[in-house]
Amino acid sequence: MAHVRPGRFTAQTDEPFVVFLIGLRLNRLFAFSKWMPSARAMTPMLRSLKEHPEKGFLSAEMFLYWRGIGFIQYWRSMADLEQFARNPSDPHAAAWQRFNQAIGADGSVGIWHETYLIQPGQHESIYANMPVFGLAAATHHVPVTGRRDTARGRLQPNAS
Repeated sequence: MAHVRPGRFTAQTDEPFVVFLIGLRLNRLFAFSKWMPSARAMTPMLRSLKEHPEKGFLSAEMFLYWRGIGFIQYWRSMADLEQFARNPSDPHAAAWQRFNQAIGADGSVGIWHETYLIQPGQHESIYANMPVFGLAAATHHVPVTGRRDTARGRLQPNAS
């Protein structure tokens, strides 16, 4: 179990980054043979990314929702994310090909993603009595002090 950090913390970075949300929706709950391989595909991708930090992957969090599983991923840049997605030697290309061959447009499994390009001073976060999590795990986990005490203050670059 992750170590809970008592108190209030925020994520700090003065660099641009990418937030990439990706997920899978089970449109046909009992179509195990369709959605199970797709659901399992993310583990090798994340393992590969964690083993190769030079690819620009910073961190990820998994979440479950009704009928699906999702991931919040943090990337150094859009170029890094695109390179990983398109590089035939990385696991994403093969997983995408398998999905299209096995499922295609049959409707049994839905997939989605959203991409957000974030500039310095255009994000804020708060973590109270939490393990190092989310953006703070991807960047710098710092105490909420001084200007960082309010959301508006955290939105200012170089808040201290």
